[in-house]
Amino acid sequence: MNKFLFASVLLALPLSLAAAPPSLEVPLPPAPAGATPASMGDTGSPAAFAQLSPEQQRQRRADYASWKALPEGERERIRQAAARFAALPAEQQQRLREQFQAQDQTFRDGWRLGPQLGMQFPKLHGLFGLVPPEQREAALAALRQLSPAQLTQLTLVAQRTPPQERDAVRSAFLAVPAAERDAWLKRQAGQ
Repeated sequence: MNKFLFASVLLALPLSLAAAPPSLEVPLPPAPAGATPASMGDTGSPAAFAQLSPEQQRQRRADYASWKALPEGERERIRQAAARFAALPAEQQQRLREQFQAQDQTFRDGWRLGPQLGMQFPKLHGLFGLVPPEQREAALAALRQLSPAQLTQLTLVAQRTPPQERDAVRSAFLAVPAAERDAWLKRQAGQ
């Protein structure tokens, strides 16, 4: 498997396993339908890329962009998870792929944001699942700046915000200067 496909596959780690104790192995998501280790071996060469369907090419480009957008610390966590996954027996890898594939697509897509945000994405989805294009970069940057404790507070805010108020709350969150976010989150979360 080439490094770009491998990296993109790793972006979607199962929530139930990523949230488990560190000794538990974190699996890769499912291999593409009909893929075999041999068929996935040289997808990084221009000739192999040209053989992919336009949809597969778009997916590869999106996967690679997601990988490059991750902070290095997140990419390192994914590399470590990949090493642990590769050490598992093939049957267990397949079982974990199937388990992940059975999850909702929105859940799986949240893992493209990396391990830290991916773990919280199901709870943040209400506020950040449908971000207008003009807010996407700012939203992602703000989310990546949050500490784990702040992300937990933001999940409380997201879960308590009624659907009709989500756009206003998200805009208010994005308008808060980084230095004031902690106080804003505590107020909003009622802490």
